[in-house]
Amino acid sequence: MPYKLTFKQYAENSILIEWPTFIKEEILYDLLLFKKKIEINKVESIVEVVNGYCSLLVVYVCDIDNLYNEFLALDILYKTTEIEIDRNNILWEIPVSYTINKVPDLERYSKKKKLNIEEIITLHTKPIYTVYFMGFLPGFIYMGGLNSDLQINRKKTPDLKIAPGTVAIGGEQTGIYPIESPGGWYGIGKTPLRFFDLENSEVTFVKSGDKIKFKAISEEEYDDISSLVKNNNYTPKQIKYVR
Repeated sequence: MPYKLTFKQYAENSILIEWPTFIKEEILYDLLLFKKKIEINKVESIVEVVNGYCSLLVVYVCDIDNLYNEFLALDILYKTTEIEIDRNNILWEIPVSYTINKVPDLERYSKKKKLNIEEIITLHTKPIYTVYFMGFLPGFIYMGGLNSDLQINRKKTPDLKIAPGTVAIGGEQTGIYPIESPGGWYGIGKTPLRFFDLENSEVTFVKSGDKIKFKAISEEEYDDISSLVKNNNYTPKQIKYVR
């Protein structure tokens, strides 16, 4: 059954489409399906379609002449056009070193949550996470599925420099910093993989709808994989994931 969508003008040349404000896989796949419909049917009139947890931003080539006509056209497209979308997404295994040497923030997080590091590792590596969208930074992936015992409020004062590859937690979410950046999330691990690489044809190998499974590795394994990544000799492990 279609959701009741809200259409809003976002700028002179863009429209924001909103679903009910819940972080749910059913909403994610519904909006990804609609995103594909828009991209197929309005290929000459749009620049891009960007998805969030429960919204799509449609950016047009030119300013929108008749906003309400476009709202109606999008609503009809959503409700009537039938296409298929591949829901057998990729499950990526992401190696992570959960050590204070790699992520000094881990000790502070451990004390705040009253969890030892082994408990943090167990709780963080157990789920299969869903990738909802990219944002904040190019290649920064927002995931759903974080265990409630790991959730923590963001820092009141953000850090000025968080290292690339830092696996972090903020609020109800976990994510990975793709480049060095300020940030208010707590770093709990570090991956040697690159999540933003301008030298590759696809600057990030993960897409919305994919799945993530974190795998704990030693510092030595981290260093070994890091060397392979730097020499472009490492391919992230992927498994076909059937919903």
